[in-house]
Amino acid sequence: MTPRPTVRIVLADDERMVRSALRAILSAEPDLEVVGEAATGAEAVSVVRERRPDVVLMDVRMPEIDGIRATEQILATLSDPPRIVVVTTFENDSYVYDALRAGAAGFLLKRAEADALVQAVRLVSHTDTLLFPAAVRSLAAEHARAYPAPPPWVARLTCRESEVLRLMAQGLTNAEIARRMEVGPATVKSHVAAVLAKTGTRDRTQAVIAAYEAGFMNAR
Repeated sequence: MTPRPTVRIVLADDERMVRSALRAILSAEPDLEVVGEAATGAEAVSVVRERRPDVVLMDVRMPEIDGIRATEQILATLSDPPRIVVVTTFENDSYVYDALRAGAAGFLLKRAEADALVQAVRLVSHTDTLLFPAAVRSLAAEHARAYPAPPPWVARLTCRESEVLRLMAQGLTNAEIARRMEVGPATVKSHVAAVLAKTGTRDRTQAVIAAYEAGFMNAR
């Protein structure tokens, strides 16, 4: 069998014991490698720039700059940024929502089982999916803005682009969307790029958040 490619991971959390526990779980897997740690948000940005991981597990509450600002800086300054997963104690934390709006690929609860942690890291490293879309929907509903009217981008989406955005919000990858729509992966990739351009978002997580905030997901 062909071995899995090694996933390079950076751990960012201000508690040494948390980092040690995460390292122990992840390092036990042959295809996962922890290549760096950070105890502050500023340190996380520096370590990520130096080590260039595939995945970052990012605590949201850290000294100097928090995980939200760190996420924004990483995604804004690296041409090929890693997938960032927020690690949090409470799933309805407003910090989590802000991190998702900043472009995090999803989140994990600190009480998650070891198997769930490992599978989540593998999932975000090998696919373009959104972690826990149902929870993202719940957070978006709780923090939704009140728009007097739908943003202009809603009317600019084609029927196909609208369908792609709805499937993205369900957590489907491009390959899964292609199978669902019975089109080629390149076509889906083109639709996703158009959705990002029209919504004015950098990545699919931000596009999904924008869709919920605009009331697009409730429209028929």
